[in-house]
Amino acid sequence: MGKHVEADTFGLLKLLAGGTAGSNGTISHSDGGSTNDDVGLLDAYSRAVISVVERVAPTVVAINVEKNGSAVQQNAEGAGSGVIIAPDGFILTNNHVVENVSMVSVTLTDGRSMQASVIGTDAATDLAVIRVSTNGLPIAQLGNSDHLQVGQLAIAIGNPLGFQSTVSAGVVSALGRSLRSRSGRLIENVIQTDVALNPGNSGGPLVNSRGRVIGINTAMICMAQGISFAIPVNTAKWVVGELVKHGRVRRAYLGISAMVRPLTGSQQNRLKLDLPMVVQIIGVEPSGPADRAGLREGDIVVSLDGQKISTIDRIHQLLSKKPPGTPAHVTILRRGVIGEHDIVLGELTT
Repeated sequence: MGKHVEADTFGLLKLLAGGTAGSNGTISHSDGGSTNDDVGLLDAYSRAVISVVERVAPTVVAINVEKNGSAVQQNAEGAGSGVIIAPDGFILTNNHVVENVSMVSVTLTDGRSMQASVIGTDAATDLAVIRVSTNGLPIAQLGNSDHLQVGQLAIAIGNPLGFQSTVSAGVVSALGRSLRSRSGRLIENVIQTDVALNPGNSGGPLVNSRGRVIGINTAMICMAQGISFAIPVNTAKWVVGELVKHGRVRRAYLGISAMVRPLTGSQQNRLKLDLPMVVQIIGVEPSGPADRAGLREGDIVVSLDGQKISTIDRIHQLLSKKPPGTPAHVTILRRGVIGEHDIVLGELTT
């Protein structure tokens, strides 16, 4: 959306900006007109939500799984929702919904139920792709999460607690949040909403008022009120491409283990580093990319491809943008001396 404001929401905002509430509950406008109540406003909101549901709900499926031969209930971890993204049966959902299961089946909104195969999973982003053997399915349109704005309408469709095709609506509460995945990696640019989510919503779509998927619902804070999270659809697009092509997400790695430690002001001056925290290598994988490039235990990673490094998450962030087998330039500090190293990145296989 960026400078673009969604059409359904724009009229509502314009009406609110142009009128003031009177003491009797009416809305008075600068042109002297008034309405008896806010029915018009509610109708515009309702029409936006209804229109989205009509378009997107047929693409949302309930996912049922078995673990060790036993069915997992819809209100338990491991069962949830998914959204159809290709007419030949590809479905996007959460990794934790289908992780370590012995059987997956999906139920369509028309009542059909069929078995599904797991195409690929990615614990680092909590996303997965499954597929059913059929054609001609309705598909959801994927939007662009880079254009989201705080305050815009957000609608979730899923199967919370086993109640199929449940709709909840709210707004985008914040953008650019970070969420730690179960694998320990940091998922960036996570969407925060106040949309009501419950167990079973996991893997279902978060959509805008044009009916375009802007995220995949993934987490909620159980003890909080109205705080939910979704993986941005632009992240999902990249992950889906990797999973469909390779069955996994290929990620580059350096072959080091490291720790973050603080630097005092005097240490920053002595080492000529303007970083309050640095990443120090505490282990190097034998014959790994870093080892072959000459990095050693105790080295401080100053920069990667010219970008300053002060956290391990920053290394992961930069590596996620580079495919395995490509070169990376690493600047390290060893015993007070700056060193430059070129590393051919390896591929993370676990």
